[in-house]
Amino acid sequence: AFEGHFLIGTAVNRYQVSGADPQAMPFIAKQFNSLTAEDAMKWERIHPEPGRYEFGLADSIVSFAKSNGMPVIGHVLVWHSQTPDWVFQDSLGYPLTRDALLERLHDHINTVMGHYRGQILGWDVVNEAVNEDGTLRQTKWLEIIGEDYIEKAFIFAREADPDAELYYNDYNNEEPAKRAGVIAIVKDLQAKGIRIDGVGIQGHWHLDSPDMKTV
Repeated sequence: AFEGHFLIGTAVNRYQVSGADPQAMPFIAKQFNSLTAEDAMKWERIHPEPGRYEFGLADSIVSFAKSNGMPVIGHVLVWHSQTPDWVFQDSLGYPLTRDALLERLHDHINTVMGHYRGQILGWDVVNEAVNEDGTLRQTKWLEIIGEDYIEKAFIFAREADPDAELYYNDYNNEEPAKRAGVIAIVKDLQAKGIRIDGVGIQGHWHLDSPDMKTV
C-alpha cells in the first residue's frame, strides 16, 4: 500500500536466508522494501575473534536485498551487548587502555563499513547508550574510553563511508527523561560539527504502553 512513499523494513536472520523456511524470503521481498540484519552484523557474529571477520551471512542478506532492489540498514557498530569480552582486553586478559580500545574500535568500524561501502543506506553507529533516567549507560566503552566514545564512533564511521547515513539508535525514546538524554547526545555531536543523520526509535510498544499522554 505504501510502495513508493517510504521504506518499511524487516529484520532477517540465518534461518530465513538459508532457506530453512522456504516461504519467508519470497514473502519478505513482496511485503517489505528495506532490510536489516537481525544479528549478522553485530560484533559477536561479524568479528568473533581478533583479526577474524565473518561476512558470509551478512553478505547473503545484502545480496538478497540488492537482487530485490531493497536498501539495507546496517545494525550495529557499537553496542554494549553481543560484543565479545576480548574486545575490551589485551592478549593477557587485562583491560585495554583508552588508546588501544579506540584503535580497535576504529579498525572494526573501518573494516566492516569498508567491506559494505556503497552498499548500505545507513548504519546504527551507536546503540542503546542511554539509561532510562537520561544518563549514559555504564558500559566498557564508557569506562575505558570515556564519554567521547560516541563522537569517536561517528567520526570513524563518517571516514569509513562518507555517503552512508549515520544514526543513533535506542528504545523508550518516548519517555521524557530518556528522550532528553538522547537529544543531548545529538546536540553535542551537532555542536562539535560531527554529522548525525537520524535517530532510530525501537518500537517496544504494546496495547497498553507507552501511555499516550507521554507521547
